[in-house]
Amino acid sequence: MHQKYVYIFIMFFVSFLIRVLPLTLIRKEIKNRTIRSFLYYVPYVTLAVMTFPAIMDATAQPMAGLASLLLGMIIAWFGGGLFPTAIACSVTVFVLEMIL
Repeated sequence: MHQKYVYIFIMFFVSFLIRVLPLTLIRKEIKNRTIRSFLYYVPYVTLAVMTFPAIMDATAQPMAGLASLLLGMIIAWFGGGLFPTAIACSVTVFVLEMIL
């Protein structure tokens, strides 16, 4: 039971350091292109890493989740908004769950 609290504390500490260290240690503008890119993309990568397994595990059939993910990526690639993409993915999962 105590192990869960240790893990939660470690996650909190790492998240805290990522946010606080740049503010406390770096007072001037970051000009290094690599570091700027890294800091810019960290939130997106974190969200993707947390979301992808949930997409696959949230459905009764993992293939329905995969099909929904692929459809959502295609719609988003062609400029679809968040709401139409979410509706299309939800309908896709619903239909495939009924079929499979």
